[in-house]
Amino acid sequence: MDALFYNEQLLPLLVRGAGVTVRLAAESIIATLIVSFVIGMARRSRSMFLRKAAFVYVEFFRGTSLLVQLFFLYFILPLYGIQLSAEVTAVIGLGLNLGSYGSEIVRSAIESIDAGQVEAARSLSLPHWITFRKVVLPQAVIIMLPSFGNLAIEIVKATSLVSLITIPDLTFNGQSLVYSTGQTSLIWADVLVLYLIINTPLNLLVLWAERRAGRFRGASRGV
Repeated sequence: MDALFYNEQLLPLLVRGAGVTVRLAAESIIATLIVSFVIGMARRSRSMFLRKAAFVYVEFFRGTSLLVQLFFLYFILPLYGIQLSAEVTAVIGLGLNLGSYGSEIVRSAIESIDAGQVEAARSLSLPHWITFRKVVLPQAVIIMLPSFGNLAIEIVKATSLVSLITIPDLTFNGQSLVYSTGQTSLIWADVLVLYLIINTPLNLLVLWAERRAGRFRGASRGV
């Protein structure tokens, strides 16, 4: 009877929650990438105002709790007439928070490109935006790949916090099943395995990106 209950009710509910986790993670990764590049480029802007604003943004979101930020977006903003759905709140909250870390990846990767290449492009009278798009950005993206891969894994794990704003993700459904069945060890073991299954492709992507970035840097030193 227990095995039948487990097969027909527990596992499907956990898998459904895992689907919500994957969808939220994918949406949050896109939001994080957008924020990362916008803030990362602002950190390198010629405008002092933009640089300082981006610096304050990064320090604020890195220096405060993601959970509290989610609570603020979901519970406090409605008091001022701004009503967001739980899923939108989760994507915005994760994007803003993890984007502050991603912006440093973007900034440091761009700054790691040899300044001599930029000077060479300028000596050929190439416009600044073409130099950036054709010379700097392609190399910087390769350098960013491993770090962004690790950040994507962190995003998947951070989605577990959205269960606290009523989203029926993997963690939420696992907790609900623990309360209703009392099978604590079994259910949380399944939740761990499902998170591992979700993150394994990302782990493999990170390993590939690290090898690719390593070959690129080796080739650059050899030039």
